[in-house]
Amino acid sequence: MPCHPKDCGKCGSKCPCALSFTSQPAKMYRQLLGLRQLSKRTISSSARRQLDNTVKQKQKMFQEDNGMPIHLKGGSKDALLYRATMTLTIFGSGYVVYELFSAAMPRKP
Repeated sequence: MPCHPKDCGKCGSKCPCALSFTSQPAKMYRQLLGLRQLSKRTISSSARRQLDNTVKQKQKMFQEDNGMPIHLKGGSKDALLYRATMTLTIFGSGYVVYELFSAAMPRKP
């Protein structure tokens, strides 16, 4: 007859249910440590991509005097971000004015 986990100290043997409680977290911890070591090796040993140093080219582009505002010198991405920001600002301001007007002039019952 198997003993209860509380009785394991009395019979001198390890109970199967006590073993299952202690071995599962230990196994998960060992797997986690192995995964951590594997990820360290993968990230640190992978070849890095060599990038060209383009700072001088960008400085030259931004410092030349061509009449273009500095916030648009980055190209089409800057122009798109600028237009989207202006559009959201205008529509947001209009919505604020609309809400203030509707709050100031409540509908009559």
